Amino acid sequence: MISQATSLAFFIAVVPTSPSYEYLEAMNARTKKLLTRMIMIIGSFYVLICLLAFFLQEKLIFFPEKLAAEHVYRFSIPHEELNFSMKDGVRLNGVLFKADSARGTIFYLHGNAGSIDGWGELASFYVQEGFNVFMLDYRGYGKSGGSISSQQQLFDDVQAVYEDIRRRAGEDSLIILGYSIGTGPASWLASRNNARMLILQAPYYSLTDMMGHNYPILPRFLLKYKFTTNKFLPLCKMPVVIFHGDADEVIYYGSAQKLSRLFKEKDTLITLQGGSHNGMSEREDYQHAFRQVVNR
Repeated sequence: MISQATSLAFFIAVVPTSPSYEYLEAMNARTKKLLTRMIMIIGSFYVLICLLAFFLQEKLIFFPEKLAAEHVYRFSIPHEELNFSMKDGVRLNGVLFKADSARGTIFYLHGNAGSIDGWGELASFYVQEGFNVFMLDYRGYGKSGGSISSQQQLFDDVQAVYEDIRRRAGEDSLIILGYSIGTGPASWLASRNNARMLILQAPYYSLTDMMGHNYPILPRFLLKYKFTTNKFLPLCKMPVVIFHGDADEVIYYGSAQKLSRLFKEKDTLITLQGGSHNGMSEREDYQHAFRQVVNR
């Protein structure tokens, strides 16, 4: 028989004992080195994303369709093509859609993609309702020259063109209407002028708010285009009407709800039940509500 002492010696020989201090130290050093390397890789990747977001933000925000200078618009609605020279020599292009016996003019600032060539047919509803509609292509869009390079540049362009349209139409009959990305410039424009009404379709609270909502890991100071609708709206003296679908998948509906808390008396938020981001002007509920607000 194997003695008890022999059994104990055998057990100690085959069962590993606790790691030595030196072994633990070596393991800790390797783990620290691995973690440091991983943190450096992740940090470098994050910095790269931030740099790309900063330097490429125009390409991430604006998606223009460029048209040749000789392009001919073929809208079914009576229209006139207009060109405007900016202070730096860049020429911007717009189209004025004409109603019979117009009772006002809508100054329409479209979304971030395409050009008037695609947006123009939206004017048909408003023309049928008795409004002229002026649509502007931003720099780099459609037949407009140059490219967007700063928020103030875009605002200055919009103001310069607005002044021309104001001289033609008279400001007391002008309605400023902004859709999606156009709601920020439209709110800024309305805050500095005296149009009859401001209509915002699917507005954001601000682009910094949108950035925080959609990309919370990115620092907001990277954004050059703040488009602080929330700061412009309280400065607007005219009636403000917001239309927003409660199923908007691009600009969250809560943006409009937050903006409505800044309303003065008689400003209005109209919720389009089940409404998504696109196709707002073609919806029957929108068209019915539009008729009501402009006939007040």
